[in-house]
Amino acid sequence: MAHSVYILMLFFIQILRATGANTKVPAMIVFGDSSVDTGNNNFIPTIARCNFEPYGRDFPGGIPTGRFCNGRLSTDFLSESFGLKPTIPAYLDPAYGISDFATGVCFASSATGFDNATANVLQVIPLWKELEFYKEYQRKLRAYLGVGKANKVIGEALYTVSLGTNDFIENYYAIPGGRQSQFTVQEYQDFLLGIAEDFLKKLYNLGARKISVTGIAPMGCLPVERTTDFMNNDYGCNEEHNNVALEFNGKMMSLLSKLNKELPGFRIVFADGYNILLDLINKPSKFGFEVADMGCCGSGTFETGFLCTDLFTCTDANKFVFWDSVHPSEKANKIIANYLLTRYLKVFL
Repeated sequence: MAHSVYILMLFFIQILRATGANTKVPAMIVFGDSSVDTGNNNFIPTIARCNFEPYGRDFPGGIPTGRFCNGRLSTDFLSESFGLKPTIPAYLDPAYGISDFATGVCFASSATGFDNATANVLQVIPLWKELEFYKEYQRKLRAYLGVGKANKVIGEALYTVSLGTNDFIENYYAIPGGRQSQFTVQEYQDFLLGIAEDFLKKLYNLGARKISVTGIAPMGCLPVERTTDFMNNDYGCNEEHNNVALEFNGKMMSLLSKLNKELPGFRIVFADGYNILLDLINKPSKFGFEVADMGCCGSGTFETGFLCTDLFTCTDANKFVFWDSVHPSEKANKIIANYLLTRYLKVFL
């Protein structure tokens, strides 16, 4: 019974695949942060990268690709479920070209956010630059496929936007004298939502019509958040931060509803991953996990990126909800992807 819900989701995935998933979504185009970055940060001068072991040890070939995970990300699994490639290539990776990107491409950059100030913390790619790369991609795609066919791909592709968590844990709550001195937390949420609205309208004007926006995770339950707040919560979740995430997600849902009404032909879905990740954390055994309050990598309490080494790292990441102190394991990513597909994204099939 422990895996019954998960097994039912997998069964439904197979039914969806059999109904011609690959005909309605010709490509997946990804914007966001480390939750979906498949390796772009490998090619920029930043410490926010993970193209080294033990990252990627369960990826095909055991390769550290720049994904903040032991294996594949949720977007990789979604791509496969839509009948596309099992992994989405990073746009800045010179090993790939437009023929690879025609069915899927990732512009995401680890440690970025909606706020340009968030990207500046670790000198990564800001959201506006991700959009500039996308415009460049459109030009290359039209040259490769021809204008008509390229425009069809652009209009029928599924766009995934996964951002927001870093704006709080890396920026608002982490930088003294920064955004906290300028905004209350509710004002900062509205500031971010204004950026999100502008970005989504720009995507629409560039031809995007199918978009999945993932809200903020239960950031107060990330192992690194438990560690930094352990004096107040005895290594429990920071419920104040979780409530901020829920409030932001509610506002995002209202924004997307407004845009769906205002923009003809636009279909934006709020793919809410908050509850499924919280379910994994609160009821790990239900999904076959043993550890949910710390990551597999290192001590599991604070390590991510270059701090994550083989020292003390667990032998079986499948027992852990989190791979490092911030990012889910491959097994968790697969469960999250299946949940999002069956709960929200099936409308695009």
